[in-house]
Amino acid sequence: MNVNTNQTHEAPNRMLFLACFMAIVTTSFSFILRALTLPQWEAEFNLTKTQVGEIAGVGLWPFAISIVLFSLIIDKVGYKNSMIFAFICHVSSAVITFFADGYTMLYVGTFIMALGNGTVEAVTNPAVASMFPKAKTKWLNFLHAGWPAGLVLGGIIALLMGPEVGWKLKIILVLLPAIAYAIMMLPHRFPVNERVKAGVSYLEMLKEVGIGGALIIVALIIFQIGAVFGWSTTANILITALIVAAFGFYVKSFGQPLFIIMLLIMLPLATTELGTDSWISDLMAPEMAKIGIQPGWILVYTSVIMVVLRLLAGKIIHRITPLGLLAACSIVAAIGLFLLSASAGVMILVAATVFGLGKTFFWPTMLGVVAERFPKGGALTLNITGGVGMIGAGVIGAVILGFVQDKTIDTSLRSYDNANNTALHSTYVTEKKTSIFGDYQSVNIAKLSEAPAEEKQSVITIQDEAKKEALKTVALFPIGMFICYILLMFYFKSKGGYKPVLLAENNVAST
Repeated sequence: MNVNTNQTHEAPNRMLFLACFMAIVTTSFSFILRALTLPQWEAEFNLTKTQVGEIAGVGLWPFAISIVLFSLIIDKVGYKNSMIFAFICHVSSAVITFFADGYTMLYVGTFIMALGNGTVEAVTNPAVASMFPKAKTKWLNFLHAGWPAGLVLGGIIALLMGPEVGWKLKIILVLLPAIAYAIMMLPHRFPVNERVKAGVSYLEMLKEVGIGGALIIVALIIFQIGAVFGWSTTANILITALIVAAFGFYVKSFGQPLFIIMLLIMLPLATTELGTDSWISDLMAPEMAKIGIQPGWILVYTSVIMVVLRLLAGKIIHRITPLGLLAACSIVAAIGLFLLSASAGVMILVAATVFGLGKTFFWPTMLGVVAERFPKGGALTLNITGGVGMIGAGVIGAVILGFVQDKTIDTSLRSYDNANNTALHSTYVTEKKTSIFGDYQSVNIAKLSEAPAEEKQSVITIQDEAKKEALKTVALFPIGMFICYILLMFYFKSKGGYKPVLLAENNVAST
């Protein structure tokens, strides 16, 4: 561990931090506005559950493309220029979505939004880590309090407008925080990255990621792009192998084993938090309707919990190690998801409270651990971690929740027909469709809307049960995470305990 105790640090720019905070608010503001309008899109454009999941997913996985690409060039392109690109993405996404006339335009508009969101994190994560090099986990938690804050702000505005207000007006509201962060950020200079200050070379940064890290992120991106353009599995493997081989030939390093493990853990972590958030309003709609509350309030409520706790992160982290905090959050999140799948009435709020407590510290604390343990990786290791999480949530999390519902409904309708001598499945289920998880069949919304009352209610009851099954499935992810974090805690204990790695600094001024 290299520490230069004689180096004078430039005072952090708190106003720049607030601008970064507002940019994060914008990313989640757009996220929740889309999450709350997904049911309206499903009904208006006759989308399948899996198509809804694909739109929710494309709001996440392109994040990985922009966050990785900008991390590779951001020290050359500049943080402010990158934020200008993010602003253009947010504005154009809102406009395209506003004029959407079906699945394709909704998909494209959401794709562009995700590119902008990835660029925001490519800038703000390393900028804040560089501003506060000795308190990274604390300040990254503060920064990412902006995510639930945007969920609360956007959610309250959209919900108070009510279902009678068209979704187009709700979507265009994303321009408000986007314009705000652009104005706030323009007057300020961003700090030079910690890696650059310490004189760590570009090649050394790439070596921290290595072949192992590159294989994970490149494979996820190429296979998702391949799914969009219809590439074969062979083509996906070949393209991935060529890119990783070229990268490996240049860096000649497998990468930090612990960093690669952290990347793998980000997949279930992001599915638990963001994948569930993408669907939570729809999944809880039946039970929330019984107590007369719009389902979107459940996401707003858990987000309020997250804002408060992330702003208290400094005090909590002083009392427990980051890995201990992540392990505790994992088991609490699993319990919360199981409770949500089984709760009714006011107990939904209790279950939501447990889940909100569990998911609060996942994302920023994982980023904090990576920033503290791999500072030589600069913006790249930090942002690849976020990129793997987002693409994992988009490709796996959001889609698998829709896929589980469609498969459960398919199986349940067949069983119902056999038991009751009915033909609900052949009448209301579509032809086979294909997703990354395999073939599936879903309910035809248009046909169901014209069904006799008794048949419609039978199908709706089965759909409601499928939503609960999806929550039970997701609960398995944090259980796996808990085991991983416990093993990592034992590993660090054998090495003398968890400690951040600090780099000595050269005299490089902010730009």
